[in-house]
Amino acid sequence: MTNSPLLAPYSFGRFRLPNRIVMAPMTRFRAAEDGTPLPIVADHYAQRASAGLVVTEGIWPSSRGQAGWRMPGLETPEHVRGWRAVTDAVHAAGGRIVAQLMHGGRHGHPLSRIDGDVPAGPSAVPVPGDVHVRDGGKAPAPLPRTMSVEDVERAVADHVHAARNAIAAGFDAVELHGANSYLIHQFLADNTNLRDDRYGRGSVRDRIRFPLEVVSAVADAVGADRTALRLSPGNPQEGMVERDPGPVYRALVEEVDRLGLAYLHLIDDDHYPALADLRPLWHGTLIANVGENRDATTKEGGEAVLREGLADLVSYGRSYIANPDLPERFAAGAPLNEIDAAHLYTHGARGYTDYPTLATTRRAAEPVAAGAH
Repeated sequence: MTNSPLLAPYSFGRFRLPNRIVMAPMTRFRAAEDGTPLPIVADHYAQRASAGLVVTEGIWPSSRGQAGWRMPGLETPEHVRGWRAVTDAVHAAGGRIVAQLMHGGRHGHPLSRIDGDVPAGPSAVPVPGDVHVRDGGKAPAPLPRTMSVEDVERAVADHVHAARNAIAAGFDAVELHGANSYLIHQFLADNTNLRDDRYGRGSVRDRIRFPLEVVSAVADAVGADRTALRLSPGNPQEGMVERDPGPVYRALVEEVDRLGLAYLHLIDDDHYPALADLRPLWHGTLIANVGENRDATTKEGGEAVLREGLADLVSYGRSYIANPDLPERFAAGAPLNEIDAAHLYTHGARGYTDYPTLATTRRAAEPVAAGAH
């Protein structure tokens, strides 16, 4: 065994974690066409229950926020039943699991949305280039509809409804996806929020209004200790532009810090040192992700973040795809499995639930006892 800080226990709020390794949210397209998670989703997350905390892939709170075909939802009773099977499996395996609510905003295409409608965002600014559509093809990104004030208020209500459904489905908490170019991020960024009403107008106060309304409403609905937020200041993915993220995110973090949330999940980026700048403003638990737009985070990289005091927990994405027993591998100093890239975004078990653990590899290598049949 090792004395790695990643393997030290950690407690906060209602959580008692056996280690400081978090499974980061990753889109994998293993839902039925109506957005209900397939049975293999329960197997996938249960296999990874030894993580200190598991965060699911992004889940749309309503069909209005559906970003892609076969992404899962948390809108209907069928969705709740599907996710209940997942949370039951993770809890039976001794784990803790958080639902990430991800409203696509301008993301999506009529060919990949249950309602067949055009997506809506803060402003009519399309995603650059082509986007994936149903059945694996691509098409030019549509011009999104500009959300009315009523649409914005409905999006807040949709998050609240989905958060309540998440708790009903047995999730331990919800994480609001305010990162990586989705709706909350679109309100924060310079080029996707061109509004001239109270949700824009170029001021920091107005730019953070929608994120604060969503976080506050969900915290009121399910409890602040069951509500978390993920942010990626300066992340340029999908054509996002934030020329000077510091003032916007400092103001947002200072406001959110007062709510007593379960945690803040913060993505560091080469464009803006988010961890160093925002950590002093956050007095609760902080999860760091340092692999986005960079090489995948190593064991040593995660340890460095903890030892420098930049975070309390570290989230791992790509390493968890092929290594369901990542904490055990870190503890043993064992090599990591390679990712089956050809099946990352297919819809079956291959490349999803068929990766070997250390235990299964060792059993396969054991000699067969004499006389065994």
